[in-house]
Amino acid sequence: MSTTSFFSDMLQTIADRGRKLLSDPREDDGNQIGTVETLCETLLSSRGEASGMALAANILDYWRCLDTDGQREFMRLLLSNFGPKKEWLEKAIDAYRRNPNPATMLELHLAAEPRRQELIRRFNLAPNGIATLVRMRESLLNMKIDDPDLATVDADFAHLLLSWFNRGFLMLKPISWSTPADILEKIIRYEAVHHIGGWDELRLRLAPEDRRCFAFFHPQLTDDPLIFVEVALTRGIPSNIVDLLREDRVPIRANDATTAVFYSISNCQDGLRGISFGNFLIKQVVEDLKRDLPKLDTFVTLSPVPGFATWLTRERKSKASDALSADDKCVLDALDQNGWANDEEHCARLQPVMNSAAAWYFLKARNPRGRVVDPVGRFHLGNGARLERINFLGDRSPRAMHQSHGLMVNYLYKFEDIEKNHEAFAVRREVVASQPVRKLVSANRGSRNLFSRPGGASPEELKGNGSKEISA
Repeated sequence: MSTTSFFSDMLQTIADRGRKLLSDPREDDGNQIGTVETLCETLLSSRGEASGMALAANILDYWRCLDTDGQREFMRLLLSNFGPKKEWLEKAIDAYRRNPNPATMLELHLAAEPRRQELIRRFNLAPNGIATLVRMRESLLNMKIDDPDLATVDADFAHLLLSWFNRGFLMLKPISWSTPADILEKIIRYEAVHHIGGWDELRLRLAPEDRRCFAFFHPQLTDDPLIFVEVALTRGIPSNIVDLLREDRVPIRANDATTAVFYSISNCQDGLRGISFGNFLIKQVVEDLKRDLPKLDTFVTLSPVPGFATWLTRERKSKASDALSADDKCVLDALDQNGWANDEEHCARLQPVMNSAAAWYFLKARNPRGRVVDPVGRFHLGNGARLERINFLGDRSPRAMHQSHGLMVNYLYKFEDIEKNHEAFAVRREVVASQPVRKLVSANRGSRNLFSRPGGASPEELKGNGSKEISA
């Protein structure tokens, strides 16, 4: 940490000295975008390290001073004026067509790279450049919604950030109650799954012996986590979040635990969306826990199902739902009544229908691209986990009731099966699920509609290679 700090301070000193030769963006009352374009062209032609750092720092200062419209104009500038050099690219294409060999392929590769990629690389020379670039991409992702052409610029940002945030550069650190307060404050702020109401709630998640938290950091962002996971050490697989987080629970000794429960994984940097750290995080944490606590033999999640309520509403409204029968829909009408979760009679009728619908949701429902509908499910199943159990009313918080009618699931990480499960999901789009979950689909009366639907799969197809589910 001290070495990193010294190096950062040295870079800052070099950049500050070089910037004395350049204008202050706050004193520029003219055409800011025109000034930025000139500075960008100068930066690309610069050969000196000190001058390059100073120019990069000045450009990033300009960026911070721009309003939303100005920042959008800056991104449009990168799109229109800093793409590949067309003349060079056309010559390289012609050369490769005439004589396709490694040399002409290399020339084509170099010519095809947009100039903005090198520009972004040089922005990273500035002190705290990486942090600013992450913020820039965060803004770019929002701009892209209304300006799809900017997806080209975003692809260049993502390409470079993926390299700079490679797993080999990341540092896994435990987060405990003795971690510096500025980092703990960010854990409270970044928590995206189960809200942390303040310092007392955070202490309950970090201080007890049967609680762990781990985060990935980047060497250039040493006090700002990229992603963190909260872990509960238990004697079994939990079915609801209340029992894990309740204030009056009695902690167990860490050495008595047999199960590690990953109950919250939060990405902290919106600018790094689409750059996955979670799969590396879980596997590294498991290795560390197994080393420190040899009795642990089960590794599971207690996960939300954020897309379930929306999907279920759509199926309830559909006149030709494969997932729900007419009787199922009548039972599910109870969901429209306020306070249904506190009515034992409603819950008793709803639970089997909801669980069967949830099994269908995971095993058969697909989006237009043929992928599992649930984003959390795609993450864990893609990592090689098994859908182990469906938990009715596992989370009664207002957010969970809105997103999933309180549903939660357990994904099991059985490490001798991870590669096989991952290949089944990634290559054949098969969802690996426990036998009890698979039985829930066959228990769903609406599932029989699949065989009478035009274009639907036949029972024989479901038994053979056409099946999109697999038992484990």
